Amino acid sequence: MAAQRAYTTHPLVLRRVTVRRVQEVTPRMRRVVLGGDQLASFTRDGIEHPAFAAPGFDDHIKVILASDGDVRAALPAQLPHGIEWTPAGNRLTRDYTPRRVDVEAGEFDLDFVAHGDGPASAWAASARVGDELWFVGPKSSLRLPERLDWIWLIGDETALPAIGRFLDERPLDAPAHVLVTVPDDSARQEPALRDGDTVTWVTAEPGDAAALEAAVRALPVPASEGYAWAAAESRALLPVRRYLRRERKLAKDRLNITGYWHHEEPGTAEPGAAGTSPDAGKVVAEVPARIPSPLPWLVTRAAVQLGVIDAVADAPGVTLGALASHVGVPAAGVGALLPLLTAHGVVVGDETGLRLGPAGEELLDDHEREEYAGQEAELLLSLARLAPALRNGTSSWREASHTTLRDAVAQDADRYGELVEECEQLLFLLTGLTADPLWEGVDTCLLTGPGSASVAAALDDAGRRPRLRVAEGDVPAAVLREAVQAPERIDWTAGPADVAVAAKALAYRTDHEAALLLTELAGWAATAVVVEASRPDGLSPHAAEAALQAYAATGAPLRDSAAIAALAERTGWYVDRVVALGWGTEATVLRRA
Repeated sequence: MAAQRAYTTHPLVLRRVTVRRVQEVTPRMRRVVLGGDQLASFTRDGIEHPAFAAPGFDDHIKVILASDGDVRAALPAQLPHGIEWTPAGNRLTRDYTPRRVDVEAGEFDLDFVAHGDGPASAWAASARVGDELWFVGPKSSLRLPERLDWIWLIGDETALPAIGRFLDERPLDAPAHVLVTVPDDSARQEPALRDGDTVTWVTAEPGDAAALEAAVRALPVPASEGYAWAAAESRALLPVRRYLRRERKLAKDRLNITGYWHHEEPGTAEPGAAGTSPDAGKVVAEVPARIPSPLPWLVTRAAVQLGVIDAVADAPGVTLGALASHVGVPAAGVGALLPLLTAHGVVVGDETGLRLGPAGEELLDDHEREEYAGQEAELLLSLARLAPALRNGTSSWREASHTTLRDAVAQDADRYGELVEECEQLLFLLTGLTADPLWEGVDTCLLTGPGSASVAAALDDAGRRPRLRVAEGDVPAAVLREAVQAPERIDWTAGPADVAVAAKALAYRTDHEAALLLTELAGWAATAVVVEASRPDGLSPHAAEAALQAYAATGAPLRDSAAIAALAERTGWYVDRVVALGWGTEATVLRRA
């Protein structure tokens, strides 16, 4: 696996603040100064919460709004060490980067691009002193590498709050080269530059990918060690990511590219959200009048597998004949794909000249591509055997491949690597587990499952220093070695421990395989902790799909605490307690019966 970026995690706390001041930064940017007692440490419903901390220049908080004005009904549930996003049909959330944080004054600034019709920009446009705002976060802060000779700060006007804060606070003592696209000169601000810094302003419409890519390519690239940070419209960043990763060969830990907003049809997107998350402009899709055909997905999968997407991206305007020759497929075969690829915006043009369309550009992102080429895609294909799987009481994966997902993953480093990457999000949820009293007196901890690297990092962040050992097969252990910090400190053989943690180890196991694992852990430890998603994330629009994917993988729904208790009873354990971690994830503490 590639080197991972380093983050400092923060407790997730729901806070209420009020508007203290409002000022116009430029004709296109409005600043709202927010403050209140809940930015200090405070107690709510008997739970003590730490003071607000947002030390990173690109930290973001999640602002909570309501489509019907009833914000209280849209608020998530506060856990002792996290947030649970309970279902709320009226909830609207937007992510924003604090432009300034003044701990002593108990206030911070949010900058909003004024464009008119989004819920957050509408709130900012009407904000008055005393108005309340609820928010959560930040959940983490990016840690920049210690030794850098330069940094690029690239973005559109929604990135100006983060860029401005970096230049004001200078978390890195290295020359900064700033590139910002703005729709007109009125959006320009006066950055706090130092000797050696540069700034380039490019006039372009919001979301103009070609203009942004051309400007980035024009930047001189120093030969020394550097870092690239970029934030703008998500699709506009795809060619920038491709250029920096593939041509400039920047490693993952030297690159941070974040889609701050997503362009949709007029009236649905919110490019005014300064520091907005990639899903900010998306709207809930209407129920289709008829079931959509799977053919476009299958054709797109074939195009990804054949290398058609990369070939067209590398040579815009390529002819059908040249494309077919490049990917090693008869022209008639590639031609058979084109009608559906063009109908769904994967490519545009005809056989005399082809370019990527909007959907094709999104496939330049590795995470988007996984839907068509990774394990997620194979799980989806296995659903063709869903009916016989349900009749036989097994998983569709097993029906389709004649092996369990666990057996497939145990022998395939790429598959296991996908699981480890998915588990990186666990790091933001494990505070409730690492704060639990069960760690008192623990000298040795046995880890298993693709979330092991995140558990090891969370223990470090919490100041817990038990001796660690990992119980995994050769292939998964080799993947985890690349994902953990200081792998030499870990004993990579199974053995006795005070506590065992199975981190997302059951998610790809059948009930039988899960029971075998719990039986094995009972031979090593008297206490075990099972960390699993017990229900879909309350913020996810794909909850139904997530539940079905779990069934396709294991032949069982997402396992809640009751399901884990049933497995525990079969294997000589009993449930001592359940620790809610948030985002639908729980840690079930087991003791040997």
